[in-house]
Amino acid sequence: MADYDLLVIGAGAAGSTAATTAAQRGRRVAMVERDKIGGTCLNYGCDPTKTLLYIAEVLYHAQHAGRYGLHIPTVTADWAEVQAYVQGVLNGVRGGTSDEASAALKEQGIAVLKGEARFTSPHEVVITSEREEYTVFAERVILAPGGETIVPQVEGLEQAGFITNAEAVALPLLPRRLAILGGGAIGIEFAQLFHRFGVEVTVLEHGDTLLAKEDSEVAAQLVELLTQEGIHTRTGIELLHVNGAKEGKRLTFRNSDKGEEVLIVDEILLSIGRKPALEALHLAAAGVETTKHGVTVDETLRTNVPHIWAAGDVTGGLQFTHLATEQGKFAAQNAFSEQPQPFGDRVIPWVTYTDPPLAHVGKTEEELRAAQVAYRVGRMPFAEVERAISQAQTHGFVKLLVDVQGKILGGHILGTRADDLLAPVVVAMQAGLTADKLGATILPYPTLSEGVRHAAENIEE
Repeated sequence: MADYDLLVIGAGAAGSTAATTAAQRGRRVAMVERDKIGGTCLNYGCDPTKTLLYIAEVLYHAQHAGRYGLHIPTVTADWAEVQAYVQGVLNGVRGGTSDEASAALKEQGIAVLKGEARFTSPHEVVITSEREEYTVFAERVILAPGGETIVPQVEGLEQAGFITNAEAVALPLLPRRLAILGGGAIGIEFAQLFHRFGVEVTVLEHGDTLLAKEDSEVAAQLVELLTQEGIHTRTGIELLHVNGAKEGKRLTFRNSDKGEEVLIVDEILLSIGRKPALEALHLAAAGVETTKHGVTVDETLRTNVPHIWAAGDVTGGLQFTHLATEQGKFAAQNAFSEQPQPFGDRVIPWVTYTDPPLAHVGKTEEELRAAQVAYRVGRMPFAEVERAISQAQTHGFVKLLVDVQGKILGGHILGTRADDLLAPVVVAMQAGLTADKLGATILPYPTLSEGVRHAAENIEE
């Protein structure tokens, strides 16, 4: 039986950061992973999708370069070459193949264990691989197994077949027609990605709106842009059943306005959400408490079992790589601290990486109204920002929400490079700077960032 100071379960953003943090402090660390080093984000999520979205953006703007006086006779995409480029990017980010990354981690003093982890007691974990099964003993454990796609219980769906993000980023061939179940950020990103590569895309959303977690004003404008681009979207639908047919996969759904409808596609992509990957761990054997949302942790990321901690998607909070990374580092520090510290309130931004992207931090108008918080709004359309005008990228706007004292409560940006433009708003919120301070900051001209400053200057009285 191998003996470690710390066993980290999961080699994604949270797990990898936790393992390296502990190893750098001289601890005996093992990390177990059932798939590839890097977890979902690197292999099947953030990195491949954002790479594909960028390539799709380049393709789209090359095809529409006429407005700049540029006439490109032929612009086509070779999907096989695109896929080869994406794999090269992933290896570059990971530091080689998964095996090469494992070797690099071993050089840092981290034992990489390939297989499925299963608790048999609070300190003992069985590792099962294709070739062997063995037990490890750990003084401390950090749970970071990540999440997995939620599969809806729909008649005929399993039999007809579907794909998740894992298969979608590495399809050998593009389908001609694609149905995406779920209109959140992931579904909308995939919708634009595949549409720009020539796929006929229909997004089916059970709720009344797409991008329901976003400020409704900003989300509505993004949806309008995507609709104008040719992406089909349907909301308020109930998927009744799916059948395999000669002409394709046949989806029958009910819409309150139009009754039953049928959609025939070549492939179905599930994107209705993700859940913590807990089942295989047998956490009951370790005495770890869980809910339907994930592992129960306190403010220091400690579970009810004193030597077991958790980080990332498994905690049931926001599912973002940047948050998981910080939690992994924090959990490793606390696991060996005599006085664990609370993770505390953090300003957590996120982005829907469409073109243009939609960037979000803090509260939406809907959330503030529901909480009966008095607020004021500042807006700046990119149609009035000189740099955006020069680039013919005038879609979208900056929207800031502040309280009566000028404290920034939320920031929402739809527009070219909105993902980068959100940074000053995040910093201002983290540092407690008011909108007045942001509006008084001199920025270089002409830049898109001036839109953020002008929004702060335009706070309504």
